[in-house]
Amino acid sequence: MSNDEQAIRDLVATWLSASATGDTEKVLTLMSDDVVFLIAGQPTMNKKDFATSQEALKDFQLQATSDIQEIKVFGDWAYCWNQLAVQITPRNGGAAMRRTGNVLSILNKQQGKWVITRDANMLMGQ
Repeated sequence: MSNDEQAIRDLVATWLSASATGDTEKVLTLMSDDVVFLIAGQPTMNKKDFATSQEALKDFQLQATSDIQEIKVFGDWAYCWNQLAVQITPRNGGAAMRRTGNVLSILNKQQGKWVITRDANMLMGQ
């Protein structure tokens, strides 16, 4: 496994752990300033929209797992396809919501660090 592939795997792991603890500031460092999120049935989101959306999750516990299917690196550009499973549980009790599906991320190496620049999230509710 190349250093770049390992760095991208580490980025995904950091994203999941920071999301689970509600560390939005850490998650924001893992994306470019011009990031675009594509979400089925929803308008696109930029970095500011993403940060704002995280406020709505403060009353929920987030647990996610990622099964990386493929990483390809082309110089300072790469893509990562993974299968993601997310469970969102209200902190005050109630039924958990589960979503699973594929995610395709395009990454760019900026100042020696991989960041997500585009992310197509195809999660579906169960």
